[in-house]
Amino acid sequence: MSKYRIEIKWAIIFSVAMIAWMLGEKYFGLHDTYIAEHSFYTSFFGIVAIGIYLLAVYDKRENFHSGIMNWQEGFKSGAILTLGIVILSPFVQLLISQVITPEYFTNITQYSVEAGEMGQEEAETYFSTKNYIMQSMVWAAISGIITSAIAALLLRRKMPNSRQVKGTTPYR
Repeated sequence: MSKYRIEIKWAIIFSVAMIAWMLGEKYFGLHDTYIAEHSFYTSFFGIVAIGIYLLAVYDKRENFHSGIMNWQEGFKSGAILTLGIVILSPFVQLLISQVITPEYFTNITQYSVEAGEMGQEEAETYFSTKNYIMQSMVWAAISGIITSAIAALLLRRKMPNSRQVKGTTPYR
């Protein structure tokens, strides 16, 4: 378990960041007064999510792999991070929908029906805790694997050969 300590730490950090983001959205009225703009502004969390993945894979490279990590090791770390986020996401969604913003589903359902985007029954089914839990798990899995692959590609680092290391000479 200690070999996955870094991934667990970053999965928790990701979850806390998600909760903080939702608190911010609620505070700025995106769950009620400005609900029409919610989908635009909530998409910016993707930047935060990518940043967290990059920091997590970097942390793994520097503090577990001694600064040298191939793509496979980076991807594995990101995939384990993704698994942690997927496992935590139902709890995060429950906290958000039951404690932070319990009126959100009512507000977004009403807005979607009034805007003509959905019928009442369709909106009530779509904007529900059960559906959001499922969506958050699926979205976390898909986007997490893609982000892991890219982060691993960006942060891989090969072992330097003796000619690249200052002050050493090649073995002969």
